[in-house]
Amino acid sequence: MDLHLKDKRALVTGSSRGLGYATALALAREGCRVAINSRDEAKVGAAAQVIAGETGARAIGLAGDVGDPDVPERLVGETARAFGGLDILITNAGGPPSGAFESFNEVAWQKAIDLSLMSHVRLIRAALAYLRQSKAASVLTITSYSVKQPIPNLVLSNSIRAATVGLTKSLALELGNAGIRFNSILPAWTETERVYDLMTARAAQNHTTLEQEIAKQSMDSPMGRMGQPEEFANAAVFLVSPAASYITGVMLAVDGGMYKGVL
Repeated sequence: MDLHLKDKRALVTGSSRGLGYATALALAREGCRVAINSRDEAKVGAAAQVIAGETGARAIGLAGDVGDPDVPERLVGETARAFGGLDILITNAGGPPSGAFESFNEVAWQKAIDLSLMSHVRLIRAALAYLRQSKAASVLTITSYSVKQPIPNLVLSNSIRAATVGLTKSLALELGNAGIRFNSILPAWTETERVYDLMTARAAQNHTTLEQEIAKQSMDSPMGRMGQPEEFANAAVFLVSPAASYITGVMLAVDGGMYKGVL
């Protein structure tokens, strides 16, 4: 299937590794020009070089912490200047720390809100002027299946990502007549660096090994394994592409069946 992504212009935040990187790489393979982002300038520059080298597409690396209120507008502006506009925005950020409710103070909650909600708000707000000029405008927020099925010891993520899903659905309704589509993907446990970190912390708490915790968590899926970043990326690239032109307001779980609810 031709996804009609050749020469489209995309910004993917939180993308020097993990789900964001896999998605940016898959977009580049479809002919997109991609801007990727990370807090680490050296890492994001190296990742952009790898994407360009593997795909032949134009890829640029932009450093900045999307949890910082001043960064999202700069990232969007630099992408639009480099590519002459913007068609696709994928908002992704590293998750807030794990821990029980009583372990977090007001400062921790505010940092988590800036990272896991306000980064999406600020990126979208900065991008709207460019997206309104695109004939294939699409926004994808990356959240978590925890918005449907809370994950133990992740109270910050469980709470705040749910607000991002509400934002995504609201904007799909509000801005559909402007020709801008809004969707979200709700990944479950996928083999990324962040998941390894969470599994390592769980192993320390349970006096087990990383491998044992991964095996235990994998059994939540009827498929008996965690997902791979490329499997997430395939779904993401389709959703933002013109091939999905009549899909908006969708909260898609890419979870290997880990979510056990009906709706």
